[in-house]
Amino acid sequence: MKLSGIIFSILFLFTQIAIAQHRYAISGRAVGANGQPVAVYARLLDLPDSTLLQGAPFEDGRITFTGITREPTTIRLSSVGLADTVIVISPNGRTQIDLGTILLREHAHALADVTVRGQAPLVRQGANGTTEIQVTGSILAGSTSATELLGRSPGIIFTDGRAGVAGRGEALIFLNGQAITYEQMAAIPVIRIARVEVIPNPSARYDAEGKAVINIITKQVVDGGMTGSVTQQYAYTQFAGSELNTLADAQYMRNKLALQANYALQTGNNREVLHTTRTRPSPTEYLHSDLTTDWQRKLRNYSNFGAGAQWNLNANSYLSLSYKGNLNSLGGNQNSSNALTDQKGSSFYQSRIAKDEERWNHAVTLNFQHALDTLGSALFIGTQYARFKTDQHDRIAESSRTGDSTGLRNLVNDVLVRINISSTQLDYTKAFRNGGKLETGAKFSYADNGSGTDFMVSTEDGPFVPDPGLSSNFRYREKVPAAYLNYQGTMKNKVLFGVGVRGEYTHYSLNTTARGGQVIGDRYFNVFPNLFISKNFPNGLQSRISYVSKITRPRYQALNPFVIYQDPFTTIEGNPNMQPEKIHTFETGLQYKQLDVRAGYTYTKDKISGAALRGDSPNSYILKGINLAREHSLFMTASATFSIAWWNTTNTITVSRNNLIDNEYGFEILKPRPQLYAYTSNTFDVNHIFKIQLMAWYLSERSQGLYNDFSRSTVTLGIEKDFLKNALKIRLTANDIFHQSHVHGKYSVGATNIYYHRTYSTAFFGISAIYRFGRSGKITFNSKSTGESEQNRAR
Repeated sequence: MKLSGIIFSILFLFTQIAIAQHRYAISGRAVGANGQPVAVYARLLDLPDSTLLQGAPFEDGRITFTGITREPTTIRLSSVGLADTVIVISPNGRTQIDLGTILLREHAHALADVTVRGQAPLVRQGANGTTEIQVTGSILAGSTSATELLGRSPGIIFTDGRAGVAGRGEALIFLNGQAITYEQMAAIPVIRIARVEVIPNPSARYDAEGKAVINIITKQVVDGGMTGSVTQQYAYTQFAGSELNTLADAQYMRNKLALQANYALQTGNNREVLHTTRTRPSPTEYLHSDLTTDWQRKLRNYSNFGAGAQWNLNANSYLSLSYKGNLNSLGGNQNSSNALTDQKGSSFYQSRIAKDEERWNHAVTLNFQHALDTLGSALFIGTQYARFKTDQHDRIAESSRTGDSTGLRNLVNDVLVRINISSTQLDYTKAFRNGGKLETGAKFSYADNGSGTDFMVSTEDGPFVPDPGLSSNFRYREKVPAAYLNYQGTMKNKVLFGVGVRGEYTHYSLNTTARGGQVIGDRYFNVFPNLFISKNFPNGLQSRISYVSKITRPRYQALNPFVIYQDPFTTIEGNPNMQPEKIHTFETGLQYKQLDVRAGYTYTKDKISGAALRGDSPNSYILKGINLAREHSLFMTASATFSIAWWNTTNTITVSRNNLIDNEYGFEILKPRPQLYAYTSNTFDVNHIFKIQLMAWYLSERSQGLYNDFSRSTVTLGIEKDFLKNALKIRLTANDIFHQSHVHGKYSVGATNIYYHRTYSTAFFGISAIYRFGRSGKITFNSKSTGESEQNRAR
């Protein structure tokens, strides 16, 4: 706490040492000959020497530059297939300059054999702490999947298959402003991704769920006609075998109608190995368990698909309908072996689970948006319905050996899960000529999660008999109405600020027959304020400070106490008594050109975590989610990007210190030790013939007060080259070359010392071929989800 107070005091002083100077903002809307918005790259240039002051891409054609002190200036707008447009700006004392609708015209003459070379910076920082990662034109565009792209991006860390932001924790995943599941993310062709926004301080407009937001923004659809891409990827690893991934997408635009469709098919093998030891050293109840579980997954048919239609009612309004779905058909085996030693002697248990699982997910979204003026005022109405269905039919063969005796059992585990989610949202945005923007809206969401588990046991080839202790039914229903108000503007002393508040009322009921039956219900109301202040100094230095409050509710299936079987003494179960965690985050930072430094403190109450807890029998353990009392987290991070004609490098260093506190489960208390996160990404353009990328990250060992996490790292090398006038891209990748990205650590709880080591199939050699057809794009297809946090919790 003392360290955080010193950090905030020092950095906040920078926000107060401003020199009074006239500042102004520029906005406008770029359109083509048909009156539709066009994607532009805008440069703000000083006069008379044309020095670059600011520059950024604006995919939706809405141009905004703020904090400008030089006058006069020039804006230069560039768009593919259109002539550059230059506008001279003289503020004459105005603080807000609205350029209105800017018409970009076609080239009078086609230019032949002109090649523009160079590399844009990989990272650009926003005024409120947002990090924008450019994918177009960078080596990240050659990643084999959206998941791989995020894993290679600065500041994004994957833990147990979930994406998080360094210093913040788990993040929600969005696609063009709509939340998607991790399965749906696999269907995004990397070639369509323009950039990734990492939002550590989401405003009140976003759901209160999630500690941060990662928004994937795709390129735009063609002005007329068709465009698309086909991607074929192959990867092989000695650890898991081979995997084949085929992706295709297409967009079509004619007059006022825009259509889009995509399909992805993933087949092959995937593997994960978890090695765990559990030791109770007490002489009176001694136990040592050495357990290895090997998931050898067979991806029989992992399909992701989507389609959508958008009708542009006029230049200011559109109506869109879209569908996203995925089918995951999983086979293969789950093999477990557990060697037990206790006061009675030694025993050994083996099990083999023949996996047979299918997941069907569907989501339909209907949107209407109307632009009220050229400043950015708009009305949005959206509704969404999603259905998640899981059918699981596992067949388990189990053998045991205790002393001279052996035993055989056959088990059947049938699970049926149905999750229905509906949500409706209304947003109103009012933009003012002075640069201010007022946002308000409301949302109502409803979730209904029902499941049933039937567990049958047969001993020594006898008849199957139901096991009531492992069988159960579960029903969870939740309603969350919400409303928000958010305002962004400029103070008299030219300080940018944003302030907002979101209110969410939660009402849920839970009914389960597991462990004798439980009926749980509650209703509560939470208010989530947020605030940020940003100041630009004349020398190009920018300072900022922010506060955000959030909530993380347990995933629906984490509340379900049904049994996931590993072996006779190890199960995974949900916890119906889990509570949502409440988060308060303070952050301050400084930015100078491509150097960004920030520090923050997060306080979390009822921290959601997990542990292996002792079960009903002496040697049994249950892996389940739990609430810890609280967590204190401090972090400081610095990032810098440097670019010359043939080399682009982005480097990030984060130091964080977490202290978890437990009042219930009997964890052994450890002295907290900080963790270092280091990231570097380097792209080399070899004489404009091909590109080489070297990317690496490292997470050091840390102690969080209860858990001790060991270090992990990765090194990835990639080479890519374009053919057929850049229509075909071939890429070779050596991912996680030294296979050091596994997750492992230790902790002690309830008189048991636990060590775990989880290995994934991340070390692979891959080749991908991407073929693009059609013309470059200018019109976006718009579809915004209203069920972002609910879909994230359904996984």
